Amino acid sequence: MTRRELERYIFETYPAEDDRPWIEYPQHQVFRHPGNKKWFALAMTLSRDKLGLAGDGFIDAVNLKCDPLLVDAMRREPGFFPAYHMNKTHWITAALDGSADDEKLKFILEMSYDLTKPKTQRKKSPPEAE
Repeated sequence: MTRRELERYIFETYPAEDDRPWIEYPQHQVFRHPGNKKWFALAMTLSRDKLGLAGDGFIDAVNLKCDPLLVDAMRREPGFFPAYHMNKTHWITAALDGSADDEKLKFILEMSYDLTKPKTQRKKSPPEAE
């Protein structure tokens, strides 16, 4: 999946807002929930060495929130890396160059969306009459 394909998939699948909050990094794009403004995806253009990849040049990647129980397993998959510049227990980075499996990427994207969505408040039940 490319970055453009990811962006299109996000807007077709989720109610989301995007912005570019850092003037010094205009290529970094945050995707947020409209309700609580929490991020569920951060698309970036990084130098290859930031992900431990050989060679010069840049690569598009996305940070996604992930269940901590799956992070280690996902890092062993092609195209997935320890989170760049985020908490490595709860976030993972996926390359957007076709090396990460599209279905696994969509699975983690959905997980990220669910893990960061606004919490629903339960109505308190009235005390029982005696």
